[in-house]
Amino acid sequence: MIVVTGAAGFIGSCMVGFLNQNNYKDIILVDDFFKVNKLKNIENKIFTEKVQRNNFFEWLKENEKFVQIVIHLGARTDTTEFNVDIFNELNLEYSKKVWSNCIQYGIPLIYASSAATYGMGELGFDDNHEVIDNLKPLNPYGNSKNDFDKWALSQKKSPYYWAGLKFFNVYGPNEYHKGRMASVVYHAFNQIKDTGKVTLFKSHNPDYEDGEQKRDFIYVKDLVDVIHFLMNLRKHSGIYNLGTGKASTFNELVKALFKSMNLVENIQYIDTPIDIRDKYQYFTEAKMNKLNSIAYSKPFVNIEAGISDYVNYLTKSLYI
Repeated sequence: MIVVTGAAGFIGSCMVGFLNQNNYKDIILVDDFFKVNKLKNIENKIFTEKVQRNNFFEWLKENEKFVQIVIHLGARTDTTEFNVDIFNELNLEYSKKVWSNCIQYGIPLIYASSAATYGMGELGFDDNHEVIDNLKPLNPYGNSKNDFDKWALSQKKSPYYWAGLKFFNVYGPNEYHKGRMASVVYHAFNQIKDTGKVTLFKSHNPDYEDGEQKRDFIYVKDLVDVIHFLMNLRKHSGIYNLGTGKASTFNELVKALFKSMNLVENIQYIDTPIDIRDKYQYFTEAKMNKLNSIAYSKPFVNIEAGISDYVNYLTKSLYI
C-alpha cells in the first residue's frame, strides 16, 4: 500500500497516474477533497481509498501495518500568499507530523521540498546539507520548505529511509487548477492559443538579453520517475535537487511552444513589474551530482521534447 498526499494536485495526481501505469493499484489518496476544482485529476485513476487530509493521521494509526511508503506531496504552494500561519500549519507542522508518524510506524518517507529554498541563488544551487541553514528564501512559501528541511536535518531520529526533493520549475499535465501558480509553460500556451503571441519580461540585468533569463524546467513525467526510483532504492537518505541540471531560456521555451503549436513566432517583451524586479531570478540550475551519485542515470527530456509532449496533451484536454 502506497500513500500519496496531495494526490488530487498537479504532481500528486501525476504520481498516482505513473504508479498505475507501473501496475501499482493499492494506493491511498490523501488530500483536501472538498476542493472540487482539482478532482478531475483523479478521474480514471485506480486506488484503494480516498482519505481527507485532516483525517490522515487517524487513518494511519489504524492502517500503518499495511503501508509500504508515504510520498508526501501535499503542500500550500502559493508564492504570493504572505499569511505565514497558513504555511506553518500546512507545510511545516503537518510535515513534521508526517515525519514523526513515519518514524513511529517504521515507514519510509519521500517528501517535496522546493528550489524556492535557494532564494536568489546567492549560495548557488547545490543540495549540500551544510548550506541549508544559510539559505535565504524570498517568500513565506520558500521559508516554510526550508524550515522543514532544516528541522528534518536537525532531528536525532528519522524514518529508516527518507528523501526530501527540491523541485525546480515543474511543468506538465494536471496543473490547470493552479491559477497564477501554474507553470510559465501552461500560461504561455494559453496566451499563444488565445492571442497568437506571447509576452515575456524584459531583462533589467545587463548580463542578460531580453528573454534570455534562464530556469531549470523539469517535466513532471521525469520528476515522478525519479520518485519511483527512490521509492525502490530506499537507501542514501537525504535532501536532493530535482531539476534537469540544464537551464533553458524563456526564449527557448516559447519558441518550442510556437513550433509545437505550428504557429509563427510572435514574442513581445514588457517591463518586469517594479514590485518584483529586485527579487527577480535571472538564473536557476540544479546541481544534480548527488542524485547521479546514487545511480540515477536516466536522461531527462529536453525542453523541446517535454513541451511537445505537453502541447499534445493540452490540445486534447478538456481541462485547459
